[in-house]
Amino acid sequence: MNKFLEAVANVFRVQDLRNRVLFTLGLLAVYRLGAHVPTPGINAEAFRRFVESNQGTLFNFIDLFSGGMFKQLTIFALGIMPYITASIILQLLTVVVPTLEKLQKEGEIGRRKITQWTRYLTVILALFQSAAIAGTLENHAPDS
Repeated sequence: MNKFLEAVANVFRVQDLRNRVLFTLGLLAVYRLGAHVPTPGINAEAFRRFVESNQGTLFNFIDLFSGGMFKQLTIFALGIMPYITASIILQLLTVVVPTLEKLQKEGEIGRRKITQWTRYLTVILALFQSAAIAGTLENHAPDS
């Protein structure tokens, strides 16, 4: 236990590690806050009943991957799904697209470039998925 406390104290002594830990804690705080802020203009209770009444559908699958935030329809309801999807797409494209394969073999610089493209693709997928979910809900959700 004493070594653990000493290791934690050392993390906060090194400025680079301290900055990374504080940045990560800040991101977690923002994410947790967004996980509790409801989407404006939505009757949360009616939506929760709608999702629960449609057991075994796409809505429950999305709710599973969003950690239950989809049922609550928070502003971060998509969770990590767009990033995971973007990562999988780029990994599959690495086998097919020679440019990506070359980048992957370049080492650290290539991996950084692929990571950057993954982030861009994540934003595009998040916009697409959120628009698709909003459109689907508009057509199928109850009016209350």
